[in-house]
Amino acid sequence: MKNKKLLKYIIQILIVLFGISFFTFCLVYISPGDPAETMLTECGNIPTPELLAQTRAELGLDKPFYIQYGRWLFSVLRGDFRKSYSLRIPVIQKIASAFMPTLSLAFLALFLMCIISIPLGILAAIKENKWQDYLVRMMTFMGMSVPSFWLGLIFLSVFGVTLKLVSVSGGKADFRSIILPAFTIAIAMSAKYTRQIRHIFLEELNKSYVTGARMRGIKENVILWRHVLPNAMLPIITLLGLSLGSLLGGTAVVEIIYNWPGMGSMAVKAITFSDYSLIQAYVLIIAFLYLIVNITVDISYKYLDARVEEVI
Repeated sequence: MKNKKLLKYIIQILIVLFGISFFTFCLVYISPGDPAETMLTECGNIPTPELLAQTRAELGLDKPFYIQYGRWLFSVLRGDFRKSYSLRIPVIQKIASAFMPTLSLAFLALFLMCIISIPLGILAAIKENKWQDYLVRMMTFMGMSVPSFWLGLIFLSVFGVTLKLVSVSGGKADFRSIILPAFTIAIAMSAKYTRQIRHIFLEELNKSYVTGARMRGIKENVILWRHVLPNAMLPIITLLGLSLGSLLGGTAVVEIIYNWPGMGSMAVKAITFSDYSLIQAYVLIIAFLYLIVNITVDISYKYLDARVEEVI
């Protein structure tokens, strides 16, 4: 049974990755910009028509679509993502150098978000329709209304420039540089997650097992932490897993504001310089990581809840 499930997951991953690779290659193929011209310009050469034609032929850009896609797909299957047109280094080397800063930023942002949103969500649920609930809901409404780029610029100006508590230069992955971008992402995410956690706990608090526990005289704290919290963990784990996957590829705005050397800023620069090899590899790797995170969350269900027998 386990082998069948593993085979099912592998087939799902391969089908999704093939579709994403084909769709991404199509978009890159029809997009404006000339990788050959970008590469020659970055090397300091004058892109004459003859030199451009020669470079396109060397890169295989003069071939039909299906030949270009077939060659690229074959090289990817061999583990070769080719070279970056703008950086002139292997694509996998550049992605490897940018992955750890993004992973560190994502985990720290998730940690800060949990510290903020879980206590506030639980407080709003147990104090439903009281002043604490209204205060938390007002804070979440304000947090959802503020764009993350504006919040990042404010934090950068106050804590980096005025108070000089953190580094504003960016460009290196250390704690003084990571704390502000992580906090910016956490604040933006906490507004949404606090409301979702409040809703999850309200659903659990209104179920019959909670009513029965109260009728038996069990204390509210015991009901909340020993009964409600474990039952609420499944949807919370799902939310965290989906957020981790999205953070690995969706922190571009914050990374650019703080000059953080991660995957998001790398992708934006690759798009700017028409670095198609880097763009294609980035999309494919992010999609693969997102699938792995989702499958890991699914598998963790049966270990968190004994009632889950079949993992979809």
